Amino acid sequence: MSIIITFINFLGGMIIGMVQGGKSFSEVLQTYSIATVGDGLVSQIPALLISTATGMIVTRAASDSSFGEDVAKQFFSQPIVLIFAGCALAGMCLIGGMPVFQLLLLSGAMIFTGIRLKNRQKREAEAAARQAAKAQPEAADETSYYKNIDNIYSLLPIDAVEMEFGYSLIPLVDENSGSSFIERLVTFRKQFALDMGMVVPAVRLHDNGNLSPNQYVIKIKGEEAARGEILVDYYLALDPGNLTGEIDGIDTIEPAYGIPSKWITPDKKEMAEILGYTVIDPLSVMVTHLSETVRRFAYELLTRQDVNRLLESVKKYDSSLVEDVVPGVVSMSNLQKVLCSLLREGIPIRDMETILEALSDHSSVHDTDVLTEYVRQSLKRTITRKWSEGGQIRVITLDGEVEKTIVNSVNRNEQGTYLALDPQVTQKIVTKLTECVKKVKDVIHTPVILTSPVVRIYFSRLMQQFYPRAVVLSFNELDADVQIQAVANVTLE
Repeated sequence: MSIIITFINFLGGMIIGMVQGGKSFSEVLQTYSIATVGDGLVSQIPALLISTATGMIVTRAASDSSFGEDVAKQFFSQPIVLIFAGCALAGMCLIGGMPVFQLLLLSGAMIFTGIRLKNRQKREAEAAARQAAKAQPEAADETSYYKNIDNIYSLLPIDAVEMEFGYSLIPLVDENSGSSFIERLVTFRKQFALDMGMVVPAVRLHDNGNLSPNQYVIKIKGEEAARGEILVDYYLALDPGNLTGEIDGIDTIEPAYGIPSKWITPDKKEMAEILGYTVIDPLSVMVTHLSETVRRFAYELLTRQDVNRLLESVKKYDSSLVEDVVPGVVSMSNLQKVLCSLLREGIPIRDMETILEALSDHSSVHDTDVLTEYVRQSLKRTITRKWSEGGQIRVITLDGEVEKTIVNSVNRNEQGTYLALDPQVTQKIVTKLTECVKKVKDVIHTPVILTSPVVRIYFSRLMQQFYPRAVVLSFNELDADVQIQAVANVTLE
């Protein structure tokens, strides 16, 4: 039918051209043959479009996606087709009378899109191949065996300081919930560095489903060092010992210092302060507990790398001192032991220059315990400032008989000196000390025990077992300007 219509158009056009147009046969033949063929080709474009659309609709009959999604997916699934189509459009620019700029624009867009799609498909295929290779079990040869061992070793490192929370406490430490916990941790680390001369490692925070909702755990080197419980919607009211009245609340013990306290509702906060309570918000309770735990175990957190960094800091302004002392006078390991001993008893190590000079002055001593005592004496101004108040320090002293008993119980072996005190005598000393502390608790909050230099180290070790919060100082560790006031005396009677 199409051929007949084309033939009629061609024949009718020739007759009209010759009769009405007055043209020659050759002119009419050239003009109307081209026009007839062009009209035939143009008339097929709608049929082509209808056939293409019908085919697309039929082929997506089993698809669950929308028509637009299917068209986009099929159009971009074969990037090579886009590239060929772009090349074909570029070739059409060679035909006279064609819109060159528009064709080149479409051609460039299709070729660019095709190349991008092709590269993306290549990357996705490579990623899928790598994922499949990871999913496959490795060959049981020597190389894969040691590779697996290396992967296991990556699981062994532990965090120096770690804190775990029950799920109810997560909003209390989550920055997205408006918590200032992280900011306060940063402030604590800066202040601890200024106070003690040591940088606290970063604290790792995470939740623990095995804890009670209101509990938290503080870990030092992977092991639990402290535990506490927080009531998020309450305040903690501490009893300082001079209350003018009682307030209703949930009885508890403050986790950092062991002070009797009560959890009270926010509406009772002002009344509690009027009655003499010290009121603390839950976040402050937790931060204080963490800071005190870190202070207590700071000597375990000081690593060899930290000591190296401290020495590098001293080298910036006194390199000759470091070079003369380490490792010539004292080895790195012994220096670390001395610094850890100082931190264990709360002595700051910020004045590294004085510490190194003291070690250099006593180079003939090889016992790290004795070296530590000499270092402590060189830090007398620091120790006096830390434990005195207003130029005065209140202390508990030891009776001469007690000191004599301790000195006579000191034994020596290959590892050094140690205290071999009779258990009954030990019990009596600890009991008497406890009685003295109770008597003067209103005068001194932290018991400071003053001894002679030769007794200090042994009595300090004894107190670490029975009374770890006690501070043991010797007369040589106090500045001459401080006024010493003895408020109690420990005897054997």
